[in-house]
Amino acid sequence: MRRPATWLAAVAVLTPLSALAQAPPPAKAPPAQKSAAAPTKPAGKTVQGLTVIGQGAEFRSSIDRRSYDVTHDLQTTTGSIADALRNVPSVDVDLNGNVSLRGDANVTIMIDGKPSGMFRGPGAAQALQSLPASQIERVEVITNPSAAYTPEGSAGIINLVTKTGRGVGASGSVRANVGGAGRRNLGVSGSYNADKLTLSGDAGWRHDPQHSVGVDDRVSLDPITGRRVTARTTNDFDGPLTLWNARAGADYDLDPATRLSGELRHNDFKTDFATLRTLRAFDPAGVAVQIEDLPGEGLGERANTAGQLNFRRKFAGDDHTFTANLSRERTLENNDERYTTLSQVPVLPDLFQSIRGRNTLLQTELKADYNRPAPAEGRLKVGYDLRIDDNDYDNRGLKGPNAATALNDARQTNRFLYKQTVNAAYVTYEQPFGDWTVLGGLRLEDVKLDLNQVTSALVNHQSYLRAYPSLHLGYKLSDSQQLSLSYSHRVQRPNPQDLNAFRLVGAFSARQGNANLRPQDTHSFEAGWQYKSGGTFYLATLYYRLNEHGVTDVTSDLGGGVLLTTKDNLSRSQNAGLELVANGRLTKTLSYNASTNLYWNEIDASGLGFAGKRSAFTAGGRASLNWQATPKDLFQVSAQLAAKRLLPQGFVEPMFLVFAGYRHKFSDSLSGVITTQDPFDIYRFRQVIDTPTLHEHGTGRGRIQSAFVGLTWSFGAATKKPQSFDFSGAQ
Repeated sequence: MRRPATWLAAVAVLTPLSALAQAPPPAKAPPAQKSAAAPTKPAGKTVQGLTVIGQGAEFRSSIDRRSYDVTHDLQTTTGSIADALRNVPSVDVDLNGNVSLRGDANVTIMIDGKPSGMFRGPGAAQALQSLPASQIERVEVITNPSAAYTPEGSAGIINLVTKTGRGVGASGSVRANVGGAGRRNLGVSGSYNADKLTLSGDAGWRHDPQHSVGVDDRVSLDPITGRRVTARTTNDFDGPLTLWNARAGADYDLDPATRLSGELRHNDFKTDFATLRTLRAFDPAGVAVQIEDLPGEGLGERANTAGQLNFRRKFAGDDHTFTANLSRERTLENNDERYTTLSQVPVLPDLFQSIRGRNTLLQTELKADYNRPAPAEGRLKVGYDLRIDDNDYDNRGLKGPNAATALNDARQTNRFLYKQTVNAAYVTYEQPFGDWTVLGGLRLEDVKLDLNQVTSALVNHQSYLRAYPSLHLGYKLSDSQQLSLSYSHRVQRPNPQDLNAFRLVGAFSARQGNANLRPQDTHSFEAGWQYKSGGTFYLATLYYRLNEHGVTDVTSDLGGGVLLTTKDNLSRSQNAGLELVANGRLTKTLSYNASTNLYWNEIDASGLGFAGKRSAFTAGGRASLNWQATPKDLFQVSAQLAAKRLLPQGFVEPMFLVFAGYRHKFSDSLSGVITTQDPFDIYRFRQVIDTPTLHEHGTGRGRIQSAFVGLTWSFGAATKKPQSFDFSGAQ
C-alpha cells in the first residue's frame, strides 16, 4: 500500500510558509535589523553553547552534540580526513579507513550538515583516506542526534564542518608538503569578502603510494569433499593513488536579513595497482590439495561532483530563520581488475579473468527548516527533508585462456538498480525551566524502496512509515558543571549492495546480498556530566544501545578456497560503555588531551551456528601532548589504541597507532611543519572468525608509515567582517 508521502511534505512545508506570511518584513521593523546583526541570545541556562579554548585546541558543546576543532592538529596539514578523525574522541578509524563510533561501524558521515554520497558504500573508506584534512575546520560528534537530523546510523553522526573564508577583502593560503616514498600534496584556498558578496574556493592535489599485505590462515570443512582443509591465502596490493579536489562557493546578501548561497564541489581520485594473490591448501595428512598464484593489475577511479543552492531568511527575534537547500550529487565509480590464475595443484591450464564495474550513484536532496523563538525563551524548529538515492550498479566479467579469447563470465556479470525515496518531516521544541532545559522532538519518515536485479529478473519493493522520537534533558549544576540525559530512536538501513541478491564469485571470495533485509532499529540512551573551567574541560558519558534486526556479515566456505560473505539480520544485540574525556594544561607551555572508552557488547548469535549469546568487554582510547616550546615552536605527539571489537562470528583485535609533529612559525604568514605517522611501523589489522565449521585468522598490514615536510603561506586580512547572521553552524 502506498504511504501518504505528500502528507508529510504538506505538514512540514505549510507550517513555515504560514509563518513567513505572518512575520513582519525586516525592512519595516527596525528591531529586526538590529536583531539580525546581533549575536544570537542563548536559549535557557543549560543548552547554551560551551566553548573552551585550550593549548592549541577548541571544544564546543551543546545539549545534543560535541564539536572539536582539528585545525591545530598538525596531522591535518599533511594527512587525510581519516588521519584527522583518528584524534577525535569517540571515533576509531581502522587500517582500511573504516570508521566506527564507540565501537559501532554504523555511522552517518556528513559534510556541513548534509549526507554525502562520497561516504556511502564500498568506496567510503577510500574517500576518507584520500581527501585532505586541510579542508576541515571542526568535527562534530553527535552520538544521540535530535529529531532534526536523519535517524540513519545507529552509532550516530559525524559532521565534517569545512573551512570558510571570513576575512575582510582578499585572503587565502598555499600549502605544499613532501613525504617519503613519493608522497606529496599541494593545496590552495582563497576568499574575497565585500559588503554583500563573499566568494571562496579551494583546490588540492595529493599523490600517495599505497601498499598493503594481508595473510589469512583458516581451517575449515570443505563442503565439496567433506575433508578438513588447512589453507593460507595472501594478498599483496601495490599502487599509487592520485587525488585532486576543487570547490567554489558564493554568498550574496540581498538585504541584511536575506542571503543566497551556492557551491560546487568536485573530488576525483584514481589508482593504478598491481596485485599478487596466492593460495596454499593442505589436507590433514599435509598433502597439497590446491596451490595457485594469481598475478594481476587494475585501475580504480571514483569521481564525485556536487552542487547546492541555499536560501536563508532571518526574521524579527533571536534565532528566527527560514532556510531552504537543494543539492544534487553524482558519484561515478570505475573499477577494472585483470588477473591470471596459475594452478600448480591440480595442474590446470592458465585462466585469465577480467572484472569490470561501472557504478553511477545519484543523490538529490531538498531540505527546508524553520526556526522561531517561543515564549519563556523556548525555541521551535520544524522541517521537511526529501532525499532520493538512484543508483545503477553494472558489473561485467570475462574469462578464458587469455585476454584475446576471453568470453563473458556469468558469475561476474550482472546489473542491479536501486532507488530509495525518503520523505521526512520533523518538529523539535526546546524549553528551559530554571536550571533544567528540555529538548524534545519527533520525526516521521515515509520510505519507498525499489530494487531491480536486472540479470536475475528479480524485482522487490518495500514501503513503510515510521516515527523516530528524541528527548534531551540538561541540568545546570553550576557555572562550570552540567548534567545531561538523552534518548533517540535510530535506524540503520542496509547499504544498496547489501540488497543485491546476485552472487559475485571471485578468485578467493564471493559476495551475495539479501533483498529481504530489514532495517536495524536502535534505541540509544545516554547520561553525561561535563566540567569546564578556563582552558580545562572534563567529560564523562554513560551510554546504552539496544539493537534489533541488526544487519551483519555471515561467512561460510564454498570449497575450493572460496569464502562466501552474505548478509543477514541478527535478532538482537546490545552494548554499553563509559567514555571519559579530559583536556587541560600540565604547565604553562605543556597541554594534554586524552579520552578512553570502556565498552561492553553482547550479540545474540544463535542463528549463526553458536549455542547462544556472545559478549566481550574491551577498552580503548587516545592521548596527546602539545608542547609550546617557544611562541614560534610547537611539538605534538599522540597515540591511539583502537579497542577489540566483537563480531557476530569472531572479533577484531586491538590496534595501536602513533603520530608526532613539529611546527615552526617563521612569521605570521609563513610556517613550516614536520609530521610522522606510525614511526615504529607497528600498526596491524587482525581479525578472527571462529565458528563450528570455520576458523580464520586474518592479518593485514598497510604501509602507512610516513613522514612529511611542508610549508604553509597565508595572506590577506584576518579581521572578520560583520555578519548578518552566522552561517558557520551546520543545520
